[in-house]
Amino acid sequence: MNQRELGELRRRFRPEKSAISRVYGCYVNSSREIIAYIDQSLGLMPQEEAEKYLGLLKKALSGTLGRNLIDIVFSTQQVADSEEHRLLSALRTSELKDAEARDAFYQQVTGSLDMGENNYLILLGADAYDVPHRGKDGEVDRDACEEVFRYFVCCVCPVKDGTPELGYFHGENEFHISMEKQIVGQPELGFLFPAFDDRTANLYNALFYSRKPDELHQEFIDAVFRTEPPMSAAEQRETFQSALCGTLEGACSMEVVQSVHDYLRQRIQEHKESRDPEPLAVTAGEVSGVLRNCGVPEERVEAFQTACGQSFGEGALTPANLIDAKHFAVKTADATIQVDPERSYLVEARIIDGRRYLLVPADESVEVNGLGVRIAAAKDGGETT
Repeated sequence: MNQRELGELRRRFRPEKSAISRVYGCYVNSSREIIAYIDQSLGLMPQEEAEKYLGLLKKALSGTLGRNLIDIVFSTQQVADSEEHRLLSALRTSELKDAEARDAFYQQVTGSLDMGENNYLILLGADAYDVPHRGKDGEVDRDACEEVFRYFVCCVCPVKDGTPELGYFHGENEFHISMEKQIVGQPELGFLFPAFDDRTANLYNALFYSRKPDELHQEFIDAVFRTEPPMSAAEQRETFQSALCGTLEGACSMEVVQSVHDYLRQRIQEHKESRDPEPLAVTAGEVSGVLRNCGVPEERVEAFQTACGQSFGEGALTPANLIDAKHFAVKTADATIQVDPERSYLVEARIIDGRRYLLVPADESVEVNGLGVRIAAAKDGGETT
């Protein structure tokens, strides 16, 4: 899925646009016991309440593709004949009305998901979307429907006790401690099935959501999808850094790391400005070109490409998962230097009188603990003071 297709579905989660007529789910305690079930009509509840339910489901389609939202890919064998795909398909085709399928799904989740000491809510909603025709110019003709996209969304929300606060009691005309009831938090994870690829149903894919890109809840993925997900954002960054440092060895200099960071940062910025709906990706070959431009020996460049191939396969790399485009920091055992990523070139590494130094120009204002200070000019060619 791309960003445009994702946005198209997200716009469905409003009472006047959504075909979601009911929400289903169950409330699970920290002992993994189901203590309540949900089977409610959105049309019979107050609009504000219906909007809350839709907002929670919509959150499972939020975040960044490749970070919070990752593709789950089923094998041909799974789609043809597997317990996990049959269950997801039964939920979809019945529009979640199949009570046995719902119960089987709840048992799948409660038997595997680790939410620590938190109670949690499993929430489900099914929609049927009349997909309007989109012309080559990108304009949508809502009078011309291409197909009906039938799908469902699941989200899992932590439920926590409210904090005691002073509250006004009308009958007594006094203030006393009032305990808020249990509060449903924003979803920690969720998924869409099937995926909406090329504006049509793709039964070979699901779109998985994780609020924390570095915590994918592998136990949930194993139980519900029984397939290997892509590496998390943290795993991708760690693997990329290991490939870079491990293969370049002594050639992994300040200049090289700055150049790679700057190249990836620029690609992220250009992609953002272009408004391209497709997720941004780069190849190990592109990064290798940056290394060559920095004078890295060819055998080290080839070793880097080989390491990336072994770790990431033939797939492209997601720049936003490899670097933090908003920060650039250089650390030693005793100090940290942070600069605007667009001006990372300001930090230089030099050897002076046999000692290694990190240099930062101080041509403009300088502050120490918030106080403006003056750096005196050198006198008669001597050292500055």
